[in-house]
Amino acid sequence: MQKFKNKVALITGGTNGMGFATAQEFINEGATVIITGRSQETVDKTVDNLGSNAIGLVSNAGKLFDIFDLQKQVKMHTNKLDVLFVNAGYGKFAPIEMVDEVHFDELFNMLVKGTFFTVQQMLPIMNAGSSIILNTSIVTEFGIENFSIYSAAKSAVKSFIKTFSSECVTKKIRVNGISPGYIKTNIFNNTGLTPEQIDGAVASITPTLPFKRFGEPFEIAKTVLFLASDDASYIHGAEIVVDGGLSNAK
Repeated sequence: MQKFKNKVALITGGTNGMGFATAQEFINEGATVIITGRSQETVDKTVDNLGSNAIGLVSNAGKLFDIFDLQKQVKMHTNKLDVLFVNAGYGKFAPIEMVDEVHFDELFNMLVKGTFFTVQQMLPIMNAGSSIILNTSIVTEFGIENFSIYSAAKSAVKSFIKTFSSECVTKKIRVNGISPGYIKTNIFNNTGLTPEQIDGAVASITPTLPFKRFGEPFEIAKTVLFLASDDASYIHGAEIVVDGGLSNAK
């Protein structure tokens, strides 16, 4: 039995990594999935890979103009949403002394403003009984050098889980969050590191992880589907950590 048959899910940042894996899982469970990405080329390629139950929209979570236009774009395909996974984002990391205003604003515009106003704009078309899932991070649980801005932005997203869930309960919309650890995604691609430096970073991090491996995107996707499903009907205002036990080991 397909748990999301005749349901519509919107996934921001759905062209790769966790967003793409989550789109695949929702489609496997019968949903129609709308994904967003920042370029027409990557959106078109992703829709081709996902198949006929996928719809692609070009929208940049770091640009308010795009976010304010997103509801209109979505309504060209559906008048109601059953699931919203606010997933779009990436990291940039630098020592305190090296952070400039561009770095600060880029992450806060995308992760904080982007998350808030995406939810704001989608709320009017969310069905009663629908589900919103925010993508946070385990970096909010402990200090990591060079992560000050990224961690602060993700901490704001974590706060939204509590405040949004308080407001959305009267709308019969559940709001929860998923807190990934180190997952095999392209999170390092926007850091300015070379491919060799990224490989070096992954190689140095892996031995520090309890299971000695990065998580797979589908392991995040499975948790998102659980939170969006009727199996989680009494889970509201919660954050599920999916980090292979890393936060417990700190």
